[in-house]
Amino acid sequence: MLDFAAIDFETANQARSSVCSIGLVVVRGGEQVDSFYALIRPEPNYYCYWNSRIHGLRQSDTENAPVFSKVWTEIAPLIEGLPLVAHNCRFDQGCLKAVFQVYQMDYPDYTFLDTLTAARHALPHLDNHQLHTVAAACGYQLEQHHHALADAEACAAIAKLLL
Repeated sequence: MLDFAAIDFETANQARSSVCSIGLVVVRGGEQVDSFYALIRPEPNYYCYWNSRIHGLRQSDTENAPVFSKVWTEIAPLIEGLPLVAHNCRFDQGCLKAVFQVYQMDYPDYTFLDTLTAARHALPHLDNHQLHTVAAACGYQLEQHHHALADAEACAAIAKLLL
């Protein structure tokens, strides 16, 4: 796949709308041409212990961050006309739809492609198909797993090989 945007969300709690960070990598012609990372004040604005334990973000990290609707105005032009790629896209697509609903924004009909599904088909021999495992199998070293931009970069590397 030559043209796409890899996207990753981290959430503050169980609510899919509680996006607290976003990472985005834009690929055109098979090359990364742009990237974007932002902290976001989540809605609802509270953090669960388990979520913070996974990604390391706390309420103090995002208390002065912009809300999603402000951040999305920067992202939308970057991804216009591109399919969105995520590892386990059901989660990321669910987050995107939920946060659009919370902010009463019109949801464009984004096309999502899933590197998890592609990896299960292309690499059935792997012990698991977690992002870091698949990335390593594709020759990409994921350094900061569960940092939204690092995860989006890993997803982009996988997509270039498997999609």
